[in-house]
Amino acid sequence: MSAETDMIKLYSGRILALAADMPRTKRLENPTATAKKRAPLCGSTVTVDINHDGEVIADYGQDVKACALGQAAAAVIGAQIVGLTLKQVQQGRDELFAMLKNDGPVPSAPFDGLAVLQPAKDYKNRHASILLAFDATLEAFEATKATA
Repeated sequence: MSAETDMIKLYSGRILALAADMPRTKRLENPTATAKKRAPLCGSTVTVDINHDGEVIADYGQDVKACALGQAAAAVIGAQIVGLTLKQVQQGRDELFAMLKNDGPVPSAPFDGLAVLQPAKDYKNRHASILLAFDATLEAFEATKATA
């Protein structure tokens, strides 16, 4: 199989559909915290705004400038993030990392939709972009804890 054929398979219809229909793309007007993360290899960026109610994310906005894989990850995360705790978000990130880097299982619910990105494990240069939405969210959440 050629590298071109592999890349076409990687960018499946489901990944492209997620990227095209990303939720929570409006930035929050008065966020509790904001974080911007950049993948140095590809230049993808994700900016995340959060509001939290104690330990739970109450509202979420994101600005995603990434490849379709990073956009698909942000779409799944954005659809599930409100109502979750820092611990749940960290678990989702850890499970996605393990799936990509260590051939681990698909992330558990509510992030099981990230299974669509399993073929990307063979494309290490895309991993940072795929992890950006989680990384920015965790950084924003940590910033709210530091100022509390």
